Amino acid sequence: MTPTDENRLADAASPYLRQHADNPVNWQPWDDAALESARERDVPIFLSVGYSACHWCHVMADESFSDDETAAVLNEEFVPVKVDREERPDIDQLYLTVCQLVRGNAGWPLSVWLTPDLKPFFVGTYFPPEPRRGMPGFRDLLTDIADSWSTPEDREEMEQRAEQWTRAIEDELEDVPEPDAVPESDLVEDAGAAAVRSADREYGGFGTGQKFPQPGRLHLLARAHDATERDVYREVLDETLDAMASHGLYDHLGGGFHRYCVDREWAVPHFEKMLYDQAELTRAMLEGYRITGTDRYAEAARDTLEFVERELTHPEGGFYSTLDAESVVPEGTANASGGESADGSVVPEDGAPDDAGDADDEGHGEREEGAFYVWTPEQVRAVLADEELADLFCERYGVTQSGNFERGTTVLGVSAPVDELGEEFDRTPEEVERGLTTARERLFEAREERPRPPRDEKVLAGWNGLMTWAFADGALTLGDAFADTAADALDFVRDELWDAETGTLSRRYAADHDGTDVPGYLEDYAFLGRGALATYEATADPDYLGFALDLGRALVERFYDEERGTLYFTPTGGEELVARPQEVTDHATPSSSGVAASLLLALDAFAPNEGFDDVAETTLSANSRRMQSNPLQHSALALAADEFAGGHVELTVAADGWPEGWREQVGETYLPRRLLAPRPAADDALDDWLSTLGVAETPPIWAGREATGGATAYLCESFACSPPQSDLADALAWRDGPVDR
Repeated sequence: MTPTDENRLADAASPYLRQHADNPVNWQPWDDAALESARERDVPIFLSVGYSACHWCHVMADESFSDDETAAVLNEEFVPVKVDREERPDIDQLYLTVCQLVRGNAGWPLSVWLTPDLKPFFVGTYFPPEPRRGMPGFRDLLTDIADSWSTPEDREEMEQRAEQWTRAIEDELEDVPEPDAVPESDLVEDAGAAAVRSADREYGGFGTGQKFPQPGRLHLLARAHDATERDVYREVLDETLDAMASHGLYDHLGGGFHRYCVDREWAVPHFEKMLYDQAELTRAMLEGYRITGTDRYAEAARDTLEFVERELTHPEGGFYSTLDAESVVPEGTANASGGESADGSVVPEDGAPDDAGDADDEGHGEREEGAFYVWTPEQVRAVLADEELADLFCERYGVTQSGNFERGTTVLGVSAPVDELGEEFDRTPEEVERGLTTARERLFEAREERPRPPRDEKVLAGWNGLMTWAFADGALTLGDAFADTAADALDFVRDELWDAETGTLSRRYAADHDGTDVPGYLEDYAFLGRGALATYEATADPDYLGFALDLGRALVERFYDEERGTLYFTPTGGEELVARPQEVTDHATPSSSGVAASLLLALDAFAPNEGFDDVAETTLSANSRRMQSNPLQHSALALAADEFAGGHVELTVAADGWPEGWREQVGETYLPRRLLAPRPAADDALDDWLSTLGVAETPPIWAGREATGGATAYLCESFACSPPQSDLADALAWRDGPVDR
């Protein structure tokens, strides 16, 4: 019996892979044994890529991968391989790219048929068990592909197609355009104008279909408003943040953001909560608060950070990856009317989801998308036991008998302003707010008794870097405790995934599994480095700056190709795939090349003799034409280019730690291209810092900027600096003075 004669996912570190361990399909992890088996048997690989919170991944598993007859075809004619896209973003990126090129769209589950040498010849996403809506039935498709593979003429055509598609992947992901000058500062205005053109001015966000968070665009709008003072950039930023914080994307009881909304009005989300969305949207909300002064954005950021602390944090620090979109509704809770239980838990009308009607892996119930989050008026009344308070809550959040989701349930979203509710209920706005706070607290407690969405407890280095960055940024505005959370998470990831002796970072930590079998990608080094730098900025602890520098040095060594002048996503000497990809466009996360360039530009201020700025400039030059032709697709790179062209707004604070109240003043102020550089008050204390950093000389950002009779601030921009200021407000106000912007 060979390894591929059985399902080998039971011991996988990935929860997503383990979800498929009981399938009759002989699933293999992506490893040498599986790939060698395909070569020895001379059969195609069926590659299925997904992730634990993916709704349609669950659907296809229930419909096809749990079916014995379908499994028999897969096992006999193919080597079936499962990949968690969150663990192996390199594999995901390669084959998602060809799906996008061939089909014009891509997503998960990603279904790819490969030759034994890993070249794709057929690709798609979800396939139903039987033909439906123009899609072939999955088992029929498997049989057709197997028959064609065994027919010489058809196989030759498949292999030719595989060669063509592989070349297309190489052209798309490996191509390095002719370098051009890094775009000047007008790039952010061009990007802001493009964002305005794509904006939905009626409902907020971008486009007129499904609404995805686009945090990179929001940062570009903020920069464009600062550079030009044109109101339209701030207005589109405000409209989008308001839509995301007010409607179904946001969890109004527990905090945090769902993945995206399926409608133009932001009413109904896909309910999974991804760590990277919490990170990126927290920073966008904080930036919006600093520009507009809207308290709700700061509150949404605070509630989101508290949600992550409560539900996505490892006991020893570090952040888990996702909460699923679905909960498992216990068997026997359904009734004929689609009612509800006294504790407010959802009771589906027919006891089964619309499209995934099999029991969960342990046989205890049915998976129900959104069941944890939605409400009916009866459920609200049962929990609150106060007719007026229930009516007030339902009016505020749009809870109606007809609902806006399945079976008459409602996804909460702000539907009536507080002032109108005060008039309707004859209450002052303050009384309305107090009543709503009481209602939310009681309903949150009741919701905690519902079946909870499963949690993917792997800890990913890169995503933790983004979340650490958000906590550190939040600490500037919202309080010290968030800086402690950032430091704890960074310490956990460094202890578990960083090898200081070799200067290598692993991607994934999972309890009782060896994380070193998944080497870090560019995003892991870049995102974690950015989180470490932000933690130094928030805490004034040079140890975190030293870690950021170590990650920056390792990033250049492992991912920069000096000959081609670009950063690759996979490390030099890593596993050979059909192409070595770059990541220059933004997806659900910012492009790793853009964040890496931004990080290196910032680190150059502290270690100016290590060539960080040269690597950043070369990377930006290589992508100059891409940025200029479509800045919105390359927002992380465009933001880095703006930092290169305009320079940082440097705030050096000479003191023993952050002086009381100063950090909060910074957190209330919008500073584009901000670089905070706390340092000791006296020069003689810098020696220990420089030793920690591995830097021989005092960098210009600290040199000559000691404290003068007490804590002292220096603000510098465009090669000009404020006089030393003992009042931080004076230093911040100086930016509006002598510099010609």
